[in-house]
Amino acid sequence: MAPNAPAPELTHAQLTKRLLWKLDTHILPPLALLWLANFIDRSNIGNARIAGLEHDTRLVGNQFNTILAGTYSSDDVVDTIAHDPSSSYPVFYVTYIVIELPSNMVLKKMKANRWIPLLVTLWGFVTVMTAFAHNFSGLAAIRIFLGLCEGGLLPGLILYLSTLYKRHELQLRVGIFYASASLSGAFGGLLATAILKMDGVGGIAGWRWIFILEGIATILIGIGAALILPESLATAKFLTEEERIFAVQRFRLDNTVTISLTSGPETPSKSDEEKNSEERVEHVDVSQTLEVLRNETPEERFEWREVVRGITEIQVWLTGIAYFGLIVSLYSYSLFLPTIVAGLGYSGSQAQLHTVPPYVPAAVLTVVVAFLSDKLRWRGPFILICLPFAIIGYILAITAETNRVRYIAVFFMAVGVYPSGPSILAYCMWENKARAAGKRQGNIEKYQALVDAGLTKAPIGDRHPDFRFTL
Repeated sequence: MAPNAPAPELTHAQLTKRLLWKLDTHILPPLALLWLANFIDRSNIGNARIAGLEHDTRLVGNQFNTILAGTYSSDDVVDTIAHDPSSSYPVFYVTYIVIELPSNMVLKKMKANRWIPLLVTLWGFVTVMTAFAHNFSGLAAIRIFLGLCEGGLLPGLILYLSTLYKRHELQLRVGIFYASASLSGAFGGLLATAILKMDGVGGIAGWRWIFILEGIATILIGIGAALILPESLATAKFLTEEERIFAVQRFRLDNTVTISLTSGPETPSKSDEEKNSEERVEHVDVSQTLEVLRNETPEERFEWREVVRGITEIQVWLTGIAYFGLIVSLYSYSLFLPTIVAGLGYSGSQAQLHTVPPYVPAAVLTVVVAFLSDKLRWRGPFILICLPFAIIGYILAITAETNRVRYIAVFFMAVGVYPSGPSILAYCMWENKARAAGKRQGNIEKYQALVDAGLTKAPIGDRHPDFRFTL
């Protein structure tokens, strides 16, 4: 090829491959670090417990459990003024749950690449403050603020990723950063083992150093994410102008290929839909400018009407109930694994190190299941395959008579629970059945009436009767 010859025009497949590579290498590592920090800072209290936290803060009875769970009564408060014994106070998971929806509402008004790192930086400071707690009341107050800061991360990350990737590319990316939750157990155990060697340095107990050093690391990760993460596809500095235009157009087509207002009532088969999508994207005009694309693309604005619609849709509740069941097992596992391992006869650094191995296969399977799920466009079948392993693990943990079998049980728990998370987050079947039965054909008229009345400027999106969620 002559030195001054123009570069050959890239095909759609080549552009897609290059775009996804850049997105994956610039977006996923920071998000994985954020999620890793989230799980480490949330569950490191379990590592600190077997290193002396419970003794040094004079926790008694179920006070440690109530710090982790939802509420505690005033009878549990140590060295505080008397209160009505029937009263209760919210701890970590209550504030964690309450803040999720308001956090995403703020995110819709504020740039995601600023709001999410801000949350991370704030809970980094809260984690550091945990090191200075001396009693139950102090720990409870800190866990309240930790829940407020951490609660917005997962819904924010999912929403942010959904603005960068197409629908059938999403679960693999969710799976990759979600796998860092598995790795957090491994890294958390290794970090705790190393940090505990600082026991007594500066007159500070080893378990307190866990919170200080891991909190500082989280603060640095949050600041770094604010500098790296792009606001949107159209402003990503690591993409060329051509790649930004291509990225915006392919994302727009993915959101309109099955929701055109001129489409007929007949629902295309999956293969027809995929074929139609690929054919349309092949004709992406990269000569258009980003400014033209912004003017042509319907603007997604915050509307209270859309908030109410999200809260009242049955598939949201069904998916939420399914995820609630999963997350109870996942968080119980991550928080109490150090205690379970200590109960097998290990202590000190040996107990910390034995919490590491179960997370390794869980992390690998989380990515593998996410990849296959996007490839085959299945969600539900993989959930049904994975969760029975967790059930087997819990049964073995309860009924086994030897420590070796109990330790094997924690492997089954991990490989059953962690890979199921991304599938549930991307899963919706109930609504598809209603649409296939023709129960949503009136959505177009309802939407057009709202537009004509000036009551909404939001795109029709997933309300179109021909839109299908991936199962």
